[in-house]
Amino acid sequence: MDEYNRLLDNDKHLEPGFMISMYARGSFPMAEEDGVINWYMPEIRAVIPVDGFHLPRSLKKFMQTAPFEYRYDSDILSVINNCSERNETWISQELIEAYERLINLGYVHSVAVYQKDKLVGGLYGISFRGAFFGESMFSKVPQASKCATVKLFENLKLKGYEIVDVQYETEHLKMFGTIEISYDDYVARLVKAYKNEVEFL
Repeated sequence: MDEYNRLLDNDKHLEPGFMISMYARGSFPMAEEDGVINWYMPEIRAVIPVDGFHLPRSLKKFMQTAPFEYRYDSDILSVINNCSERNETWISQELIEAYERLINLGYVHSVAVYQKDKLVGGLYGISFRGAFFGESMFSKVPQASKCATVKLFENLKLKGYEIVDVQYETEHLKMFGTIEISYDDYVARLVKAYKNEVEFL
């Protein structure tokens, strides 16, 4: 952790090259209440292996008749902004601007859920080779973010991704097959995933 704290003293810690190098090591940024952005690297990692994704039966049934349209990489910035619109958020304006720079370089991807042509849910994350680093999701109508998660994994499996980093295990994510692993195991899985040169779309 000392190395990361030293690097964070550099005022360039939100430049695209630095951000991608940090994500590739398994670190992720969060803005604190005072606006300071710190990078975190938990020792216990929460991940969902793409081949281990579980689709709950009730959700599968719901999606068969859900009045949703799904769009990949459709207005990514709107998805990020919606994810940030909550009482307590770690997604500051400075981070949004940093993600916008990564969008322009093709590293940020999203799944957006529309109902009657209105954005009602979605998620976004960072893609690096065969790994996807999930960042945040939002839902304005019931089940929208869950459906976005299903659509994300459908695409990741089709494209040949290996693993999704979900940062922390939650009840929402546990239903999809989240597992907690050691950092060493996590790194080994990332190394394997990085052998795959894949594209999100």
